Amino acid sequence: MKKNVKLQSFITIGMLSSISFLLMLFNFPIPPFPAFLEVDFSDMPALLAAITMGPVAGILVELFKNVLDWIFSGTPTGVPVGHMANFVTGILFILPVSFIFNRFKTITGLVGGLAIGTVVMAVGMSVLNYAVFLPMYTYFLGMEPVVGDSLYKMIVAGILPFNIVKGILLTGIMALLFTTMRKWIDRQRSMYIAK
Repeated sequence: MKKNVKLQSFITIGMLSSISFLLMLFNFPIPPFPAFLEVDFSDMPALLAAITMGPVAGILVELFKNVLDWIFSGTPTGVPVGHMANFVTGILFILPVSFIFNRFKTITGLVGGLAIGTVVMAVGMSVLNYAVFLPMYTYFLGMEPVVGDSLYKMIVAGILPFNIVKGILLTGIMALLFTTMRKWIDRQRSMYIAK
């Protein structure tokens, strides 16, 4: 029985990773934010994996979708800086949701987790873009580094509010999915998550 559940979990993670990868291809900018900041809904399958099978499943979906996108789409820097940033962004968003929903298994618990996940993602990615990802990106592209006030403004006026808007969009969609897929989510949780 345990072998069947393990095999089923691998299949489900693979399926959700594939859906996540496909959703990643349909990205779009949100004016007035910088054009390099694009929204996609590829975190939704990872979020479903995290709340139905646990946080490790969500992390694996985030990892596999980014590896697939890197293989098939490449990267302008030659180094997957954007994919690393996307991976970390997804983890910062889904982990709080997974932990909070595991404690409070209601729509209120889910929305509370999504709100906290949005804040963690927005603040965490502001700090990480300031300290790690934007400097890496400019370095590998051979561009002049963005520093000082310019970098601060890019973070405060671009990256921080963008991630808040992205989190709000994902929260709305996940709340709708949860209400329509509640029975499936409960069934998956009963199979994969120990009581």
